[in-house]
Amino acid sequence: MDRSGHRSMGSSSGSDRLRDLQAFDDTKAGVKGLVDAGVTTIPAIFHHHPLLLDDAEEDADVIPVIDLQADVDRGHLVGQVRAAAQCVGFFQVVNHGIPGELLEEMLAAVRRFNEQPAEGKKAWYSRDSGRRVKFNSNFDLFQSPAANWRDTLLLELTPRPGPAAEEIPPACRGVVGEYVEAVQGLGGALLELLSEALGLPPEYLGGLGGGLATMAAHYYPPCPEPHLTLGTTRHSDPSFLTVLLQESKGLQVLMRQRQRWVDVPPVAGALVVNIGDLLQLVSNDLFRSVEHRVLATTAAAEPRLSVACFFRPDYACTRVYAPVTTTPPPPLYRSTTMPEFLSHYRAKGLDGRSALHHFRIPPPSSPPH
Repeated sequence: MDRSGHRSMGSSSGSDRLRDLQAFDDTKAGVKGLVDAGVTTIPAIFHHHPLLLDDAEEDADVIPVIDLQADVDRGHLVGQVRAAAQCVGFFQVVNHGIPGELLEEMLAAVRRFNEQPAEGKKAWYSRDSGRRVKFNSNFDLFQSPAANWRDTLLLELTPRPGPAAEEIPPACRGVVGEYVEAVQGLGGALLELLSEALGLPPEYLGGLGGGLATMAAHYYPPCPEPHLTLGTTRHSDPSFLTVLLQESKGLQVLMRQRQRWVDVPPVAGALVVNIGDLLQLVSNDLFRSVEHRVLATTAAAEPRLSVACFFRPDYACTRVYAPVTTTPPPPLYRSTTMPEFLSHYRAKGLDGRSALHHFRIPPPSSPPH
């Protein structure tokens, strides 16, 4: 039984499930390997509880679209970003300065890597935390309640100067450096706007070590039974900020006011931006790190591609992070470090719970009557 009292959707025993997980991981072919093998039913390790698979609302107006080069004054632009960060936690940006051709080439590189023969990817398959570039399926495969229908190429970009060219797969080598540099510049501009939105100097959040630290290139193959699984489980991001490149639908955001999932529709040339857990902590809940998920790609659809860039301190950063607000309410979170925060996030995996709960200060108890 799970915490809700429902019977598990997985194998009949923990040892059977562990055996199945290990057998899948040992193929080093990821979910794409299952699709290439012609599976028509998905293995039980990918089965999610039905309560996690509820439908979403189609409301394209919920996620704001902000024009970064609109003919408005700086204060108006800061106000737009503040409203999006406070009310939704997600927004899309257009006219962001990154050429459309570069966005297209980055997605094409992700496709080239994942759609090459399986033998060409195995050299990159690893769960070694010391490797700066690695390919695998589900970073939390052995921790999460259910696996996701997704493969990922992960690049750790800190400490600088980042991975050497020979560490990057040939399919992506020619574009990764240019794309990382472009997104780093955009992220810096966004962190300045968010700093001003908090009433802080423009350089404040960037000075906390919120540079581009990790890039995750995701590949969501078509799934023969998408109603039984997810592409990515409900979660929030362990970052200050995430900048996402997506080419097709599937991303959904949980709107707390409605307690309903809402689609984040692809907008031509746009990049999706979302507030991360660290920024919610530092802003003392003024900005919202919102839970989101990705649906499994349907059997008749093309694979879904996305590239997520996470802005956060390096793993080894010893800086202490705590709410910076000096106005009510009092601090809602205890202080933490990047190693502590990421250790907790990775240990729990994508289990549907926010990592922030672990760091929230309990409200004072009421005095006895």
